[in-house]
Amino acid sequence: MLPSSYYVFLSAFVFSVGLYGVLTRTNAVVILMCVELMLNAGNLNLIAFATHHGGVAGIAGQTFTLFVLAVAAAEVAVGLGIFILVYRRYGTVDVRKPRLMRW
Repeated sequence: MLPSSYYVFLSAFVFSVGLYGVLTRTNAVVILMCVELMLNAGNLNLIAFATHHGGVAGIAGQTFTLFVLAVAAAEVAVGLGIFILVYRRYGTVDVRKPRLMRW
């Protein structure tokens, strides 16, 4: 079994890639995918430490990871709905284009 530090470093790398994408991209769909990368990096940490500690803490970590995945799925559904409306209004999903959220 690998030490937990390997998983933490992998998680930090995935989170850094997601953060870089959120800060540098202008396409809303790519930004949403980078946010998902950041959430999955947190999930990787939760699972790594849940496996490391085992017992009740392990079950709690895995349960919390399932809740995070459910919230992420809802976030994607709402985000894509907003992006479709922005695309219909402005003809692009560039986040710099819409200045006002008023229709």
